[in-house]
Amino acid sequence: MYKILLSSLLSLFFSTSWAQSPKGNLQKGDYGYLYCHMNDRGRAWTAYALSRDGFHYHDLFIGDSIFSDAEHARIEGATRDAYICRKHDGTGYLMVCTDMNVGAKERLGKVATWDNYGIDLLTSDDLIHWQSVTFDYRRGTTIFSNPEAESVYKDWSTINRVWAPQIVWDADYVWPDGRKGGYMIYYSMWNRGEEAYDRMYYSYADESFTTLTQPRLLFDWGYATIDADINWVEADQQWHMMIKKEGGKPGLFTATAPALTGPWGEPVEDDYVNFEGNKKCEGVSAFQLAGQQTWVIGYIEYSSNPKNYRLCLADEHMRNFHSPRNIEGVARPQHGSFLRLTKEEYDRLEEWGSHDY
Repeated sequence: MYKILLSSLLSLFFSTSWAQSPKGNLQKGDYGYLYCHMNDRGRAWTAYALSRDGFHYHDLFIGDSIFSDAEHARIEGATRDAYICRKHDGTGYLMVCTDMNVGAKERLGKVATWDNYGIDLLTSDDLIHWQSVTFDYRRGTTIFSNPEAESVYKDWSTINRVWAPQIVWDADYVWPDGRKGGYMIYYSMWNRGEEAYDRMYYSYADESFTTLTQPRLLFDWGYATIDADINWVEADQQWHMMIKKEGGKPGLFTATAPALTGPWGEPVEDDYVNFEGNKKCEGVSAFQLAGQQTWVIGYIEYSSNPKNYRLCLADEHMRNFHSPRNIEGVARPQHGSFLRLTKEEYDRLEEWGSHDY
C-alpha cells in the first residue's frame, strides 16, 4: 500500500511539475537584478547596473560601456536597445542589440538620422566576455539560414530600419530537420521602398545563436509599432506583448496571443500604461520580482528633459498597472532589459565592475 501511495504521489508531482513548467526565457536567481541598457549619452552604448531589490541600482564602470562597440557593432559601431536573457538550458547568456549610431549620419551616408540596417547577436559564458555576429539586412536573403524561402521584400538594399530586437525561447518551434526549440527574435523593420511604416517581424535563431531565418511578419495593425516585449504570463496561460503603437492615444499597450507567432489580438484599450499623459514613452521591458507574482514594467519617458526611466507595477496577470516611479541610482538610463541574478553572478559582476578594464 505504501509503495502504491508513494508511486501515485511521485507521478502527481512530476506530471504537475511538467504541466506547470513556465514557457519562454529561463528565470533563475533570487539575489539581485541586472539592468542591461543603452546609456543615454552621446552616441549611446551598452551599460550595466546592479540592484538587490529591482528598484534601486548602481552603475558599473560609472555607466561606461561593458564591451567594445567597434568589435561587436560591425555596421555602425554603436549598440542600442540591449536585451539580455539566459540560454534556455542555463549554460550561458544571450544578448541582442540594434546596430545603430545616431550621431554618424553624414559619416555613414544615411538618408535619415534614425535609419539603421541591422542587428547584433551576442553570446557569453559569464556576462562579462562576449562573442558576436552581425547581420546587415541590406545584403538580402544570403545572410539568412534559409535563403531559398519566400522573402518579405523584393529589394533589401532599401531597408532603412531594423530596430529593438528581443529574444524569447520557443520550445515548440520545429526546424525543417525535425529539431525542436529555437530562439524567436522579434523586432521592427521598415523598408521605405515597399511599406509605409515600421512593422513587427520575427526570425528564429538556432542554439548556436549565430544564424537567423528569414523574417516573417508578426502582425500589422495598420500603423507603426515598435519596441515589443513578449512574456509568458502563467496566470493567464497566454503570451503577453507590451508595445509602443503610433496610432491612437499615447501609452504602452498589451496584446495577447495563444502562441508566439500569433494570432495577436488588438491592444487592450482600457488597461494600459497611461501615467505620462501626452508625453512620449517607449522601450518597454517587463520582469517579475523574485519569489513574487508582481510584474515590474520598465520604460523610458523621453519627452522631458532630463528624460525619465520609469518602473511601474502590475498584477500577476500583467494587468492593473500602478505605482509608477523613477529608477534610482542609474546616471543615464534608457531602453534596456532586466535579468534576475544569483548571488554568485551578482558578486562576480560587482567585483568586475569595481576594476578598470
